[in-house]
Amino acid sequence: MADQAGSSSSHLGTQFQEDDDDFDLIYGAESGWVEARTHCDHLAILTADLSHIPTPSTPCNRCQHPSENWLCLCCKDVLCSRFVNKHMLEHYKQTTHCIALSYSDLSVWCFACDSYLDAQLIQQLRPVHETAYILKFGEAPPFRTVESPHMEDKPDKDTQSSS
Repeated sequence: MADQAGSSSSHLGTQFQEDDDDFDLIYGAESGWVEARTHCDHLAILTADLSHIPTPSTPCNRCQHPSENWLCLCCKDVLCSRFVNKHMLEHYKQTTHCIALSYSDLSVWCFACDSYLDAQLIQQLRPVHETAYILKFGEAPPFRTVESPHMEDKPDKDTQSSS
């Protein structure tokens, strides 16, 4: 019995190590986490008025598919994703309109850069992201702040030296 207890604890140690490896695969760099770009050379092609856009419930202009649609940020066409009938991808190939907003998760994709763009940090994308968020959720988005040291977070040197 003592041998069984020893072998089971060593088995638990191996199991725990395997769980750590799984954690790294799931949450580490190899997990598929994508870092959105904070700059894109293609922003000049955005339409001038991104505060007036179709609602997130707008179906694909070509096939009328009701979900998984993208908004072209160059001409405001609403077209379905590559996982439906690929109409947004076809639109990019035909027009070179390369920047689109997903109505599913409000992410912004640049086909030319082959990358997601950070719609909260890129100033030209903030109005359309905010408008889409309001149309989808009925309230303004909780914009994240850029992390920077704040004076109130630092201990006051004068206070510390006087005590």
